[in-house]
Amino acid sequence: MDKTILEMKKISIEFPGVKALDQVDFEAETGKSHALLGANGAGKSTLMKVLSGAYSHYTGEIFLNGKQIEIRSPKDAQEQGIQIVYQEVDTALVPSLSVGENIMLNDTVNEMGSKQFMRWKNLHNKATDILNKINIEVSSRKLVSELTLAEKQMVLIARAVSTQCKFLVLDEPTAPLSHAETTQLFKIVKKLKEDGVGIIFISHRLPEIFQICDEITVMRNGQFVIKEQTSATNSNKVIENMLGEKLEEQFPTYEFTIGHSLLKVKGLTDKEKVKNVSLEIKEGEIIGIAGLVGAGKTELCKALFGYSKLTAGTIELRGKELKLKTPYDAVREGIALVPEERRKEGVLISESVATNLSSASLQQFTTPLSFLKKKAEKQKAIEMIKRLGVKTPSEQSKVEHLSGGNQQKIAIGKWLIADAEVYIFDEPTKGVDVGAKKDIFELIVELAQRGKAIIYASAELAEVMGITNRVYVLYDGQIVKEVATDQTSEEQLLHYSTGGN
Repeated sequence: MDKTILEMKKISIEFPGVKALDQVDFEAETGKSHALLGANGAGKSTLMKVLSGAYSHYTGEIFLNGKQIEIRSPKDAQEQGIQIVYQEVDTALVPSLSVGENIMLNDTVNEMGSKQFMRWKNLHNKATDILNKINIEVSSRKLVSELTLAEKQMVLIARAVSTQCKFLVLDEPTAPLSHAETTQLFKIVKKLKEDGVGIIFISHRLPEIFQICDEITVMRNGQFVIKEQTSATNSNKVIENMLGEKLEEQFPTYEFTIGHSLLKVKGLTDKEKVKNVSLEIKEGEIIGIAGLVGAGKTELCKALFGYSKLTAGTIELRGKELKLKTPYDAVREGIALVPEERRKEGVLISESVATNLSSASLQQFTTPLSFLKKKAEKQKAIEMIKRLGVKTPSEQSKVEHLSGGNQQKIAIGKWLIADAEVYIFDEPTKGVDVGAKKDIFELIVELAQRGKAIIYASAELAEVMGITNRVYVLYDGQIVKEVATDQTSEEQLLHYSTGGN
């Protein structure tokens, strides 16, 4: 099969107050997997949005096999055989439609436009065939709104591979996937490469880059840094190219000063996944909730935050039993949650940085007559931006224009202003680069040193080992093991996470 060379030359693009890309060159070819790496805000996703037609106001040129092509809309990109699977799954799926309708969405639009009716049986049969080929056990007739985050991601991938494409862009595709699902995705990637498709792979998980990718391009601050063969480099060199400096120790080293018991949970059970969970956290402690995707970590975090309806169990804060019927009740009692799906649940994406930072503690920024103290809000926002190291042109910039890592810092920052007692972090580093991860870890340690109780829920076992002092392992909605972090290993945590005794 003849290979196709994709070239992007001197690509630049600006948003209000932000030069996102500055004269960037990028090259990839069919039949190979190419990693596009960089810290949050480096411009990786922006460059791929230019390639996929999401942004039309760029300057520069795009070529296929030396022939200049014009991509100013998603339709232009698809006609050139370029497909993209975005990191934020909920922005790319229609929740009120079925799995099959989402997978066959382009066919649905075309057929409805020409014939004014739809052969639903044929549509679901085609969608089921695609799902079966990549071993996704989800009914094509199930509503997308009923799917887990991992299932939504796989539906997006199924939609992308349902069409013939020359280049498939995967933006953080493994972030919500379990080890088994990631392994299955890599099998799909390998098969696509064999079929002559070029894969452009964006990920912050460097081990999987070295497992699946042939070439690496690194970006930094909206500019091209280096392109090289994966076999000719290593993780440390890549990180140094991403950050522009030598790699430092990722996890802060500090002494735990453990105080009195702060939060006690006994026999917690909800209507969905959580079953008879009991745990305790003391002042100054960081406890891990370790488990694979689908273990119930997110459900447990939401249950502790008053989001889920409980069928049994109690939650006590400083000896007082709490009646958490809504998240508002949890916030009022001093419990904060930084959720996994930050764009959907963690930030107000279309609002300013200042509005987001003040959103969890409005009483601090309003008069007795409920008028907003704009000057106080602005001062606090500027202070928090500096403290968190948020890269933003100003406190009035919209959060949607910031990188994933900066959005996550804002999702955390609003709770720092609110000064809660218990902080729940659900996959806080998902889609976040090594530099921003280090900043987040330091923020968490700072909270613990102030006597706060921290719950750190993650499938990234290395992070659980690096940041916590005790770990509860979750399997199928139940805690199956409690261990001191310094008396266990990643291998043991993985063993318990997979149901081992």
